[in-house]
Amino acid sequence: MPLRLSDWWKQLSFALAGRATISQPRFLLFKGVYLPPRPTTALTCVLRCFPCEPTWAGSPFLHRPPTRPMVTMTRSKTFQAYLPNCHRTYSCIHCRAHLANHDELISKSFQGSQGRAYLFNSVVNVGCGPAEERVLLTGLHAVADIYCENCKTTLGWKYEHAFESSQKYKEGKFIIELAHMIKDNGWD
Repeated sequence: MPLRLSDWWKQLSFALAGRATISQPRFLLFKGVYLPPRPTTALTCVLRCFPCEPTWAGSPFLHRPPTRPMVTMTRSKTFQAYLPNCHRTYSCIHCRAHLANHDELISKSFQGSQGRAYLFNSVVNVGCGPAEERVLLTGLHAVADIYCENCKTTLGWKYEHAFESSQKYKEGKFIIELAHMIKDNGWD
């Protein structure tokens, strides 16, 4: 036999005081959701009736769909690589994220779109865009723009493929323009 709402509240308050188990009432909730009769703890019952949502108000038996999803998927912050403090490093001038170790520097005699640029063997905290063919000062190359993973500023490019045999040494290397980097750690 279904419990009346007032009897159920009495059982609930008694159970909360003594952590006893109670039976859930047999009645239909809003939108036809039925709670089957089964023993449960008072705490479980309260948590089912009062969801943890600040917009919840009114009767505990009115089921309102949440106004926003309970879990929102967002892109999490990417992990940054930190180069050792004992080495001279280059960092993004905009957000100070580490970009390269001085030991990875190949050449300082490159030209970028905004002035001088350095050629590095490897870099960190850098994302890579899609490759495209460009005619640069030294000929046709397949390059991909690179950007700081932290602040998303375009820093330079990565050489994906060199079409001339004399330029093959650049493949897989990175150009970072001086306008976008600063020297860090041990440059006394």
